[in-house]
Amino acid sequence: MKRLFLIVWLVIFLAGCDAAAATPPAETDSPAPATASETVLTSTPLPPTPTPELELLPLPLAPQRIEFQAEDGVMLVGYYYPAAANPAPVVVLMHEGGGNQTDWLYVGMVSWLQNRGAEIPTLPEKKHFDTPYPFPPLPEDLSFAVFTFDFRGNGESAGKMDRNEFILDARAAYQTAAGLEGVDPAWVTGIGASIGADGVVDSCEACAGALSLGPGDWLGMPYGPAVTAMDDEKKPVLCVAAEDDQTSVQACNGANGQYYQKQIYSAGGHGMQLFRIENNLQPSIETVILDFLEAILGLP
Repeated sequence: MKRLFLIVWLVIFLAGCDAAAATPPAETDSPAPATASETVLTSTPLPPTPTPELELLPLPLAPQRIEFQAEDGVMLVGYYYPAAANPAPVVVLMHEGGGNQTDWLYVGMVSWLQNRGAEIPTLPEKKHFDTPYPFPPLPEDLSFAVFTFDFRGNGESAGKMDRNEFILDARAAYQTAAGLEGVDPAWVTGIGASIGADGVVDSCEACAGALSLGPGDWLGMPYGPAVTAMDDEKKPVLCVAAEDDQTSVQACNGANGQYYQKQIYSAGGHGMQLFRIENNLQPSIETVILDFLEAILGLP
């Protein structure tokens, strides 16, 4: 009897073990399956939010003295007047014979183009213009960087004055201006008077356009062919002269091209004399200059 009880108990025990083995244990320690959104976040991180580019601040108002070199090694001196924007278009101003780069300061051209409220210095000696020209204010959102320099043998620049080499100086000035901090190298234009009027055109390899105030084949290169070379590259040129300056009128009339224009006044003198207040030119000289610069910029 006792033996029969042991056999029955053993059968019940073995049956219970089989049932327990057939039922898998509960997974109480396993984490809950991830939802679809959680799967995306863990397997494919979202791209970071783009960081906006830092806006470049304008350079200080004060001019910077720049020493640079012509390709023949002559050391030249210029001054950089930064614009109120960064980067900004730059205007390279080339002085007339017998003058120097400060002529553009005294006539008020630098302050006008810079459009940052810079004072016009007092004229230390009598020039073709006795007082600064009354430039009207530019639009508030328009400001040009300005680069002036002395041709060799003039002002602060070294070397012997040689008009046959002035083209080298003008070319170096364009290249230097294009590389200045705060300047847009794609927008470099030149404005020159007399020898500078030829220089801005004769050396325009890195410029977008040029305005000549009284050219006259002064640097050994005929003005007309120099304009044609620029016109072939679709670079605009504006020639300005007065009837009482026949040499310059002949230079202007001897040039042509699809992108070439001229403004001939009935009177006004030569080069920087065009800025004399008593001339009362119509259209005004500043209107002619501004219209030309705005056309190059593509402004309405």
